[in-house]
Amino acid sequence: MMNQTTLPDEDMAYTILSDLKRVTREYATAATESVCPDIRQMFTQLLNDTLKMQGELFTAMQSNNMYNASSQVLKPEIDKQVKQYQQTQQKTNQFVQQTRAAQAQFAQSAATGQASQMMQ
Repeated sequence: MMNQTTLPDEDMAYTILSDLKRVTREYATAATESVCPDIRQMFTQLLNDTLKMQGELFTAMQSNNMYNASSQVLKPEIDKQVKQYQQTQQKTNQFVQQTRAAQAQFAQSAATGQASQMMQ
C-alpha cells in the first residue's frame, strides 16, 4: 500500500481559513457587481454565511493556539479609522448625489432642447 501523508490539523485549518477569506472576497465582489436584486441577495447571503464560518474557524483556531492574532489596537486609533471611513463614505454619497443631480439636469435640458427644436 502507498503511504499517504496528511496535513497536520493546524496546516489544514490555515488552508481552510485562507480559502474562506478568498471566498468572502469573491462573494463580496459578486454581490456588488450584481445587477439583479435576487442574485445580489443570494451572494450577500452566501457572503454572510461564509463570514460566519470564517469567524467560527478563527475562534476555534485561536482557542487551540493555532492562530496568533495581531496585538490589540488602541481604541483611539480605531476611532480615528472609523471617522476617516465615515468621512470617505459621506464624500462618496455627496459625489453620487451631485452626479445624479447633474445627470437629471442634463436629461431635462436635453429633453427641453429637443422639445423646443420640434416646435420651430
